[in-house]
Amino acid sequence: MSTLTPESPDTAVTVAPEALRIELAIGGMTCASCANRIERKLNKMDGVVATVNYATEKAHVEYPEGVEPDALVATVEAAGYTATLPPPPAAPDAPAPVSASEEADPTASLRQRLLVSTVLAVPVVVVSMVPAFQFTYWQWLALVLAAPVVVWGAWPFHRAAWVNLRHGAATMDTLVSVGTLAALAWSLYALVWGTAGIPGMVHPFTLTVSRGGGAGQIYLEVAAGVTVFVLAGRYAEARSKRAAGAALRALLEMGAKDVAVLRDGREERIPVAALAVGDRFVVRPGEKIATDGTVDDGTSAVDASMLTGEPVPVDVQPGSAVVGGCVNASGRLVVPATRVGTGKAAVQRLADRVSAVFVPVVIALAVATLGFWIGTGDGLAAALAAAVAVLIIACPCALGLATPTALLVGTGRGAQLGVLIKGPEVLESTRRVDTVVLDKTGTVTTGRMELVDTHVADGEDPDEALRMAGAVEDGSEHPIARAIADAARAADGAGLPGVSEFEAVHGLGVRGVVSDLIDNRVVAHAVLVGRPALLAAHDIELPDSLV
Repeated sequence: MSTLTPESPDTAVTVAPEALRIELAIGGMTCASCANRIERKLNKMDGVVATVNYATEKAHVEYPEGVEPDALVATVEAAGYTATLPPPPAAPDAPAPVSASEEADPTASLRQRLLVSTVLAVPVVVVSMVPAFQFTYWQWLALVLAAPVVVWGAWPFHRAAWVNLRHGAATMDTLVSVGTLAALAWSLYALVWGTAGIPGMVHPFTLTVSRGGGAGQIYLEVAAGVTVFVLAGRYAEARSKRAAGAALRALLEMGAKDVAVLRDGREERIPVAALAVGDRFVVRPGEKIATDGTVDDGTSAVDASMLTGEPVPVDVQPGSAVVGGCVNASGRLVVPATRVGTGKAAVQRLADRVSAVFVPVVIALAVATLGFWIGTGDGLAAALAAAVAVLIIACPCALGLATPTALLVGTGRGAQLGVLIKGPEVLESTRRVDTVVLDKTGTVTTGRMELVDTHVADGEDPDEALRMAGAVEDGSEHPIARAIADAARAADGAGLPGVSEFEAVHGLGVRGVVSDLIDNRVVAHAVLVGRPALLAAHDIELPDSLV
């Protein structure tokens, strides 16, 4: 597995150790403006620090002791959205949760709206843009086809705009709803009370601009086309989020689920989500390290292959940095947490700020346009046409839609390809990378060691030395030990001799007594296999030919 982890000042979320932490599932968000609004509402609560991610539909909230989780949910619901508390930990004998692939497809209703709207909108666009197809009363057929698209196809936008309006807010859905409804309403006005409904009316396509009252123009193709394009964008976004989210969920399954935290001298088991910066947690042999930290007490070997691809465990001691998700191979460690959670990318924070003011600015520009044209004396019809044009042009805003989705899909696609990206801010910072260094083991090679050759001192038998070493190493799970044992087993078809008094010496090697049958007699050999330091501890010097 290759890894992109350039340092960034925003990589970690630093909070006070006494702060509580919870992750809420948010529903009803339709654009980055919604996420920004929920975030502002939560952050107005005393002592609450919240980060809302539109792409993952999650709110990461840190709150003080006096705040109840139900109050956080109530704040989100008061803003016009839904929030769900995380489920309690499942019992050991509880059935496995339903996987994302087994759940009902959440994009099904959106896909249905998109397909039906496309079938209805394409004829409207064609007949409105190509004068050769404009038969008598074509404009009324366009109205019949476009009305269901704008009313039913765009219903999710209208519903979201109404909910936000009740709470005094405006989002991207407000622009989509106002723009498409305004185009439909204007077209109805032009058809019924203007000159657009007369038999034989032609809607020419020209590249020139001319001043007119607008009562003879209809915008049905704009209303239907914008609805279809925004629906297509939402559908593509939903599918991308679902696919990338599945890869990220599979990646998160590699991490620890709970952790033993030291509090008042006692170990207390808590969910990993409740771990805070500064908490000292215990990692026993075979357990996964819950989060990034620096070893405070204990020595061990840590399997970091999920991060680096290197199969050889790394020796750690007090002062050594360890990474969440790696496996503690041997000793007991006490680690203070230094990093929990991830932050937002700078571009996403920028998109959130822009989207928060974009909608009010566009509506203000439309109102100003209406007032300007009325003031010039061109009449209400021309003024309404100009104001509607502003709304229609602005409504399919891609900034708030594309930025969080691109970040989610980027990290998710990386996970599918075996590249661990620690967060959206890290993904964004890779634009400054000009050199990528790959650890060959596990990245450009298989990650499994193999014995290439055997070198022995003068007068010794290489096959016998490999046979003795392989017998002792067969009792170890170390990657180098497995390579030696496999090579010895392959070289000796009779099988490896038995071993007694086996002992693994941490960080140095293994030792044991090999019982071999020679001339119908059992001969015991004391065997040491390991680093030169292990041999030196037993007063054994390596000959110069092996140094």
